[in-house]
Amino acid sequence: MKSISGFSKLSKRKKLRWVVENFFRDPELVTRELMSFWHQNDQQQRIFDDFSENTLSNYYMPFGVAPNFIINDKEYCIPMVIEESSVVAAASSAGKFWAKRGGFKAEIIGTTKIGQVHFVWKGDSTKLKAIFQELKPILRSDTDHITKNMRKRGGGILKIDLLDMTHLEADYYQIKTEFETCDSMGANFINSVLEEFGRIFKNFLQNHPDLEGTEKEASIIMAILSNYTPDCLVRASVKCKIEDLGTFDGGKTDAATFAYKFDKAVKIANLDPHRATTHNKGIFNGIDAVILATANDFRAIEACGHTYAARDGQYRSLSKTKIEDGIFEFWLDIPMAVGTVGGLTSLHPLAKRSLEMLGNPKAEELMSIIATVGLAQNFAAVKSLVTVGIQKGHMKMHLMNILNHMEASEKEIKAAIQHFKDRVVSFTAVREFLNSWRTGKIAVVPAHND
Repeated sequence: MKSISGFSKLSKRKKLRWVVENFFRDPELVTRELMSFWHQNDQQQRIFDDFSENTLSNYYMPFGVAPNFIINDKEYCIPMVIEESSVVAAASSAGKFWAKRGGFKAEIIGTTKIGQVHFVWKGDSTKLKAIFQELKPILRSDTDHITKNMRKRGGGILKIDLLDMTHLEADYYQIKTEFETCDSMGANFINSVLEEFGRIFKNFLQNHPDLEGTEKEASIIMAILSNYTPDCLVRASVKCKIEDLGTFDGGKTDAATFAYKFDKAVKIANLDPHRATTHNKGIFNGIDAVILATANDFRAIEACGHTYAARDGQYRSLSKTKIEDGIFEFWLDIPMAVGTVGGLTSLHPLAKRSLEMLGNPKAEELMSIIATVGLAQNFAAVKSLVTVGIQKGHMKMHLMNILNHMEASEKEIKAAIQHFKDRVVSFTAVREFLNSWRTGKIAVVPAHND
């Protein structure tokens, strides 16, 4: 292996050539393979290339849909980008289940986002707090040129506070600011305002008549939005009579037993961080898939959600249940900052189609949709866990992946699907079936319904 300087300045083809010649045994084969995923439209490929840095090819992910979702009495077919087929199947199943029971409800609890200017100042904190009241209107007025368009849309700066953090770190303070960014996620807007705040603040100190010496100096450590947005919050929920839940596992589990076990499973996730982690991961299976489909920032949403799950000092379930007076309730509160304008939402062709499929929603409606899919995914996972177990449906959905992994032919795939219709799927079982099939030890007549 050899190092290289100026790699980012090379053309795409030269970057590709350097990588394949230095890191692969068959450079020609890998080159053809990577180039096979390039978009046929050169202009579209240039857009993809500009999404990131040092791009060599496109990494494909399945783009699927979960139909039959009723949210606030409106029907949706929801786009999902994820590599795990069982996630889409589970979301679709839960969507259909609750559509027959009144559908999902969703409400926006808040849309406030937060940014911080972190700085060090050596002086009397009471003096800083006193003059900060003079600074606040200056911060607003001197950033008018940045906030003007956002204010026209109904957003902008909501609140500005000075936080004294010197009890935690010597001479450390924050300018904490709350924002409304309407239909945009708002990261660039918030960061631009905060960086301007830092410059305004330094100038304010230097020219203030009541300050002298080191009091006129502040060291701006960083100015950046926070991805923890506990006041940008959405709730998704379902509710029905216990008897309306029906039966499960071929009638083996009645509604009352199901509700009891489901409620206990969610409470366990609220008590045990080990279970809570897997429980919440299932929620994000659904959330991330819609976030990706709409070209939003799944890393920010996940970081925020996990922080929110630990807001009282212990990591807990994001979803909750209540059984009272014969009514089963299941809901999810989750913070998320999403956008339907700006960023990649208007650049990525499938993101644009995803939003069109959803009726071109505003940011608040998209928050509701995403949270609902997270709740649906969680319902489907917990339902499986407390009835038939997670592996039965999970491995059935993975059968095709296993067969492809084992390079099964089309005829073998048809035979395997028929064979495992009523059997437990596992890597070992599929391998044994293929070995027996290929050696003529078993013969299965494939179903003629493909």
